[in-house]
Amino acid sequence: MNFNHFDDSGNAVMVDVSAKQQTMRRAIAVAEVCMSDSLLSAIQSGAMTKGDVLGVARLAGIMAAKKTPELIPLSHPLALHSITVDFEQNRDSGSIKIRCSVCAFERTGVEMEAMTGATVAALTIYDMCKGSDKSISIGGIRLLYKEGGKSGVFRRDDEQ
Repeated sequence: MNFNHFDDSGNAVMVDVSAKQQTMRRAIAVAEVCMSDSLLSAIQSGAMTKGDVLGVARLAGIMAAKKTPELIPLSHPLALHSITVDFEQNRDSGSIKIRCSVCAFERTGVEMEAMTGATVAALTIYDMCKGSDKSISIGGIRLLYKEGGKSGVFRRDDEQ
């Protein structure tokens, strides 16, 4: 297996992407926050004392995607063209699924930006709600889709 984040001496390096062609890059990642039914109801009704939980989480996810190179040491700074953070609330499972979509015309992919956005949005929900429910859990962080570049399209088979 070839690990391109290491030089011949085993030192971590940022991959040189300067010779790669720019292409449209898109990625979608998700994270899931599980909580009690009463907490989900309070979020949905806007009754949380800290305010608009999902509105703040959306902004946190967008900001996090833009800050990915400051958080992930070997990721490249990219000119992101679009970032969306959306929420799917499921009363049956007591969960909120966060979907972060990122788009850029670049030389390298935007998977890490999408995953960072989804993860920080989930952490923000936790932060805003931890005073009401200590049993909140975060999980299911995964890449659903990516396109662009020589590796082409990836679509997670077990997702709709």
